[in-house]
Amino acid sequence: MFVVVWQFEIAEEKVAAFEAAYGADGAWARLFRASTKHLGTELLRDAYIPLTYLTIDRWTSEEDFRAFRKDHDPEYEALDRSCDSLTSRETRIGAYTV
Repeated sequence: MFVVVWQFEIAEEKVAAFEAAYGADGAWARLFRASTKHLGTELLRDAYIPLTYLTIDRWTSEEDFRAFRKDHDPEYEALDRSCDSLTSRETRIGAYTV
């Protein structure tokens, strides 16, 4: 399995829109579900640091993730740009082979 983890900091007035876009049924998860190799997306809200979230995207393998990105790059980039205003900070924590 291949896992990609991102951390986000958001403004309080963006919470609902951010959770709608990045949650398990949000725009990102819907895009990823175009691939049968996507195993799921989780959105975690930090219990101690306000307005801080993690996303965890699971794929069958790194190769499958890379193939998805190659095949869906225009949609991925367009969605990324449309979500820019929802976050004040976005950091890729890492990409892991499990």
